[in-house]
Amino acid sequence: MFWCKVFVVKHDTLVAMCDEDLLEKKIRTKELTIKISKNFYGGEKIDEKTALKLLDVATIGNLFGKNVVELAKRQGLVAEENIISINGIRHAQFVKMVE
Repeated sequence: MFWCKVFVVKHDTLVAMCDEDLLEKKIRTKELTIKISKNFYGGEKIDEKTALKLLDVATIGNLFGKNVVELAKRQGLVAEENIISINGIRHAQFVKMVE
């Protein structure tokens, strides 16, 4: 299961999605603190089938967590070399160029 929130701005659909267990977690490093906030990621809880549909329509994706990043990778939306790890939590972003 995942938490997901969808933002539509003009011609873009931003999908913010995280693994279920990461919502409201803080990731800390020496340089920064990132909160995987309910405000940005916590629209509704969804299953993998729904996640795939939303990733398909997304023009921008912001993803946190091993499972959701792997899902996007399997769909060809992100490549392994573009996935980062922040204090052990996988993170990826993508942008689809559409006409």
